[in-house]
Amino acid sequence: MIKCTGHILSTCLTPVHSVVLKNHGRLFSNLNYTNLTKSRKLLRYNQKCQFHKESTMVATRYPPPWFSIAPMMDLTDNHYRTLARIISKKAWLYSEMIAAETIVFQKGNLDRFLAFGPEQHPIVLQIGGNDLENIANATQLANPYGYDEINFNCGCPSPKVAGKGCFGVRLMLDPKFVADAMTVIAANTNVPVSVKCRIGVDDHDSYNELCDFIYKVSSQSPTRHFIIHSRKALLNGISPRENRSIPPLKYEFFYALLRDFPDLRFTINGGINTIDEVNEALREGAHGVMVGRAAYHNPWNVLGHVDSAVYGAPLSTITRRQVLEKFQVYGDSVLEHQEPRPNLREITKPLLGFFHSSPGNGVWKRRVDAALHTCTTIKSLLEETLDAIPDAVLDSPITEAPIGFPDVFSTAKKVLPPPYSVTEEEVFSYA
Repeated sequence: MIKCTGHILSTCLTPVHSVVLKNHGRLFSNLNYTNLTKSRKLLRYNQKCQFHKESTMVATRYPPPWFSIAPMMDLTDNHYRTLARIISKKAWLYSEMIAAETIVFQKGNLDRFLAFGPEQHPIVLQIGGNDLENIANATQLANPYGYDEINFNCGCPSPKVAGKGCFGVRLMLDPKFVADAMTVIAANTNVPVSVKCRIGVDDHDSYNELCDFIYKVSSQSPTRHFIIHSRKALLNGISPRENRSIPPLKYEFFYALLRDFPDLRFTINGGINTIDEVNEALREGAHGVMVGRAAYHNPWNVLGHVDSAVYGAPLSTITRRQVLEKFQVYGDSVLEHQEPRPNLREITKPLLGFFHSSPGNGVWKRRVDAALHTCTTIKSLLEETLDAIPDAVLDSPITEAPIGFPDVFSTAKKVLPPPYSVTEEEVFSYA
């Protein structure tokens, strides 16, 4: 029996997709399983693979997404992204996950969900959903905002999303739908597309099942970039927070994907907390690294080193006082001009980790909490609270990066699962 492995993925067969534009651009995906001979199918697939490869190599004015900040519900909003961009000019930012249905049904109020400042580039929009028509329409409605990439959520384990909503990580159990959704998204935008997923769901957690998902989505859609949260998701009995810690990390699955799918691009996510660990993951072969809550709860010490340590730029000389001055201008402008007027607490929320582990941090946060009851501007809040932080902390630029635990990636590469393989019969069953 002839086997087709990930090493020769470009010779495997796939269905030919046809897309139909109707009703002023609403796109529907219609899989056309033709009766071509095997040789003609092979030719068509190779041509399509070459097109996808060329389409993902379009020149960009931004640095490669080696480092990105994970999309996090109720965290990576405009306020946090503004703070993050003041600290790092090169990190790729992500929106919160926005349901396609929300975009479609709120099309008269889209700025609330999709607008962002031009300084936030490069920035990725993450959408979720389980209805192809809504996904298509949401993509079209988002296009005028100028995101640099669109990412499809196949990793959220929240009961509201993966449970009642029947999307997020639950979609890993339906790779055909994910492929259809990615085809629809790609056909309705001119920017790159990607998928963010886990390594498994409940008992569907073997390496081969993960590979089946990656293979089917990549071979049946234009998807060439996968962001892999290196934990499986448990949909029953534990909370989203526990899903970020209880299922064990399996970095060996991620590095095995690099081995078995050399024509695809993979970004590693999950459990990475320092720039030291980011760089080690890259040295071990990851195409990109995504950091989540560490970048939110300790932005100065994590994001402050991204541009120099990851991208090779000169070490920034900006101080925390200067960062706060820039953020204050932004925050007070939002308070003055945005309608309805946002809550001051919402705008200052991303600042609560800014002095992580620094002298005066605890006193400052208590003062901020009290000042929020009386202050009406960011400027007045900072004037009332910043004397809790020593000048040496406020006026010192970024120093050395914290040390992490980088050896976990080299260790993972020593225990890779056996190579993934697809039989010839399975290849033609996908076609």
